[in-house]
Amino acid sequence: MGLLQTLVAARRLLVVDPCEDCARLLPRLREAGWLVHSCALEVAGEQVCDVGLARLRRAHLEHPEPLKRLISRSGTEWIAVLGAETLQLPGAADFIGEWFFDYHTLPFDLSRVGVALGRAYGMARLRGKLAAAEPDGPRELLGNSRSIVELRHLLARLAPLDTPLLVCGESGSGRELAARIVHRLSPRADAPLLCASCAALDEAELFGREQSPGMLEQAAGGSLVLAEIDELPLHAQARLLRILQEGRANVRLIATCRPDPEAAVREGRLREDLYYLLGALQVRTTPLLERREDIACLAGHIARRYATELGRRPRSFSERAIHAMADHDWPGNVRELATRVRRAVVLAEQRQIEAEDLRLAQGGGPGGPFGSLADYIQQAERQALHDVLLRHAGNLTQAARVLGISRPTFYRLLHKHGMR
Repeated sequence: MGLLQTLVAARRLLVVDPCEDCARLLPRLREAGWLVHSCALEVAGEQVCDVGLARLRRAHLEHPEPLKRLISRSGTEWIAVLGAETLQLPGAADFIGEWFFDYHTLPFDLSRVGVALGRAYGMARLRGKLAAAEPDGPRELLGNSRSIVELRHLLARLAPLDTPLLVCGESGSGRELAARIVHRLSPRADAPLLCASCAALDEAELFGREQSPGMLEQAAGGSLVLAEIDELPLHAQARLLRILQEGRANVRLIATCRPDPEAAVREGRLREDLYYLLGALQVRTTPLLERREDIACLAGHIARRYATELGRRPRSFSERAIHAMADHDWPGNVRELATRVRRAVVLAEQRQIEAEDLRLAQGGGPGGPFGSLADYIQQAERQALHDVLLRHAGNLTQAARVLGISRPTFYRLLHKHGMR
């Protein structure tokens, strides 16, 4: 039984701008169980598919935006089909590496196409599972860990109330996001939401001065989020307490604090009476270290969102990168994760984001962000295969010869790095 015949049935393949060679290939793909549909690029965005196969021409390289939009919005993996002459055009290799999961030079090698489609389908399914893990509710608090599910439910229950709220947790763990969700789900959602850090807040900005309203007045009818409430000067805390107790501000106050507000009270940084007023309704965010099962979902969401902002093709994470993220302690929580992923989206040169792009050594060991010598060798080996495949895609024997290895060794390395 050939490799193409091992493909599972009922997988949807969309072929965009098919060529004559594509048309001859389609019956074989249908025999292998693919549900094949072909169309022009202009209407491809209206189609649904599990994997895409796109005929890449010079015109697409000169005017790439329609193809970029299709790939970005489809939510699946794409394979480029092109002639050897197109591959030699300036910018072709970079465009393929940035926007396509894989590529194939004509004429078709049936076995290789089958393997490439199978791998693309597997990666598309993984990407789909990560996207499906994002909740239908408040989309900023992503994940399926027990703590994050309970937090979403609690915020939804507390949002309709008008009582002050205290959100405790580590820096970067989503305290302000939780506050914003409460406002958005509350009856005050159409009124202003103002946020300020007490560490940098001037007292006049909060309470106002003559002819100049403060934030309490500016947020009238809405919500005011005061971050790190224990960093507000004590005399300002006393003034804020009186205003809240006397009902002189038509605003819902949501304050954030470090994980142990009682310690702030004991140390004299937070007035006890203000704490009791705020702490009547209290929620706690969970550090990323305690909900590791959410990391892949969060990283995927951040990568897709940032790639879209940059106009780039969303990249998935390699298995090594996922393990490295799971092993890291994340002292900066989700904020640190977002910073590392955004940097990786910009700097990654492979088709997938690697642990090195995240500046994480797999296993979080003493090698630090640079990893071990074996990591460097692995990365260099993969880069060499990537470069030589782009230059000699139509002649694998020549590609192996350029690297100074035999063809069987070349194939073994391709399989080792998951590139075929």
